[in-house]
Amino acid sequence: MFNPSAHGSSVRTELLAGLTTYLTMAYIVVVNPGILAVAGIDRGAAFVATCLAAAIGSVAMGVLANLPIALAPGMGLNAYFTFVVVKGMGLSWQVALGAVFLSGVLFLAISLFRIREWLINAIPLSLKLGIGAGIGLFLGLIGLKEMGVVVDHPATLVTLGHLGAPATLLSCLGFVIIAGLAARKVTAAILIGIVATALLGIPLGLTQFQGVVSAPPSLAPTFLAMDIAGALQLGVVVVVLTFLLVDVLDNAGTLIATTQRAGLLNKDGSIPRLREALLADSGGAIIGAALGTSTTTSYIESAAGIQVGGRTGLTAVVVGVLFLATLFFAPLATSIPAFATAPALVFVACMMASSLREIDWDDATDFVPAVIVALAMPFTFSIATGIGLGFIAYALIKLVAGRSAEIPGAVWLIAGLSAAKFATI
Repeated sequence: MFNPSAHGSSVRTELLAGLTTYLTMAYIVVVNPGILAVAGIDRGAAFVATCLAAAIGSVAMGVLANLPIALAPGMGLNAYFTFVVVKGMGLSWQVALGAVFLSGVLFLAISLFRIREWLINAIPLSLKLGIGAGIGLFLGLIGLKEMGVVVDHPATLVTLGHLGAPATLLSCLGFVIIAGLAARKVTAAILIGIVATALLGIPLGLTQFQGVVSAPPSLAPTFLAMDIAGALQLGVVVVVLTFLLVDVLDNAGTLIATTQRAGLLNKDGSIPRLREALLADSGGAIIGAALGTSTTTSYIESAAGIQVGGRTGLTAVVVGVLFLATLFFAPLATSIPAFATAPALVFVACMMASSLREIDWDDATDFVPAVIVALAMPFTFSIATGIGLGFIAYALIKLVAGRSAEIPGAVWLIAGLSAAKFATI
């Protein structure tokens, strides 16, 4: 069904890749319930909803699109859900879930009618490469922050953290282990680095194993609790459209970056089996809202499994199965600390940034927008914002250069929508 050998992989490699991707994104089963709890959602139900949404979405991506991309409730989208929609606008979490559900339905509609497929395939190659590098840099910033290497600063925004902290030292050692083993062409370099770092934290009291098995909490508090009627109110329509726009742009960026990194892009730069991937994405968002979690989306952490060698949907299916297992092995699954997985994110970021070398550096109308995308994502801490600024720059620079005929309609559309969104900030 997956035919890994035809993609230069093997069953063993796909299994290892799935495990690696899972370990780099397993943090979501702890972080997402914590964020949603601030919005008033039962933490136990949110944990179950997170695991189930990730499992269903990942398996759907693997089976429908045969791509090594895992899904789970997205970071950033969950923060928007809680801190903007619920806390900022004063809406109930039930209405917010209704908005997520409706955005998923709209997402599904534009996927079925190939609007989104046309949108993504029409993105110029230079912008795709910039998006890939930008998401890598964004991932790197997150990883460095989790490692404790980068911290916030009131005057300079960011500065060097306390490198003498035990967790930071272990993270740095883990990064060196991963990079060194990768240089030796060790297939499981990332996984070995994560496990070694976590084990080294045990005698220092930094890695706490909480047990092995526990019964999953009840999903009843959030199952089918979304308020669709409330989300259809005039004032909430903007929220629905915002969820849709951010989800579309984030998914586009992740699909482009991961398939480019895996060497799966078609010769014309288009994404293979894109329609099926979009159906898995949109279906995941709808099911996730019904279960009781914020928008489910493709995960950039899939790049970790791709780096190990994952090339088919078997990788995503393995991730889905592991998320199902997490329901019953929550204490064990959440024992891998953030300082152990963060070095993997930074290493993957280094690899993803290499896509910039394929840009045409002799054409300013190509490389300038691509670099703007790459820089804006980490510095605005938003994939969607980086994409929006890059598209606006691409359209305006081509226009000023007298080459407006080279601007695809999709670029004008995204640039216009992004400019309208920025104008309201």
